[in-house]
Amino acid sequence: MNEARRESVRSGAASAPRILIAEDEPDLAVLLSYNLEAEGYVVDSVGRGDEAELRLAESPPDLVILDWMLPGVSGLEICRRLRARENTRMLPVIMVSARGAEAERVRGLLVGADDYIVKPFSVPELLARVRALLRRTRPERIADRLSAGDFNLDRETRCVRRGDRDIHLAPTEFRLLEFLLEKPGRVFTRNQLLDDIWGRAAEIDDRTVDVHIGRLRKKLSKGRERDPIRTVRSVGYAFDETYGKQ
Repeated sequence: MNEARRESVRSGAASAPRILIAEDEPDLAVLLSYNLEAEGYVVDSVGRGDEAELRLAESPPDLVILDWMLPGVSGLEICRRLRARENTRMLPVIMVSARGAEAERVRGLLVGADDYIVKPFSVPELLARVRALLRRTRPERIADRLSAGDFNLDRETRCVRRGDRDIHLAPTEFRLLEFLLEKPGRVFTRNQLLDDIWGRAAEIDDRTVDVHIGRLRKKLSKGRERDPIRTVRSVGYAFDETYGKQ
């Protein structure tokens, strides 16, 4: 994890969409990282194809900006491998290259890239393409509001309501609920929650997750209200996908 991502985790932006930049031109990589982080994304950047492979194996991001010509492993080959794996088959990929011929663009799209942009390109155009692709493929990652049953979470105001009741959450509790609400029904292991909420660099253990989930539950459910968080024994936690449907 690079320093930018560590800082994003510390400041509470861990639930923002995560973008991996695989680009061997340092100046361009810095420019893209700066502008994407300014838009609120959590950015990781590598300069080699083999490094990108390691990052993708550790924790697939929400989107990859992939240079065609990378040392180690080419961007074209990385894209082909991503599409061959079950867990990354649908991962959004924007391929960037100085190869602007129609045949090259077609080749990039045929191996599985979702979009293709030719260098030199406009940064605002790339940002627009990133947002459009995330809106289409990861709508829950860029929505201003998340809801399930009588729960409503507003990312801009950092407010959470259950019916007519305001729920006041600490920053970590808010991020936990936000993360679980993005994918109701999906079970997240304690290690996944540690990585995405606190970051692997944090010196904490699985028990920390249990403690924060316990505190979150107490604030979400009062009296006889139904607990929306489901515990999966020996695995982890999920926001109950049946909540609000009964």
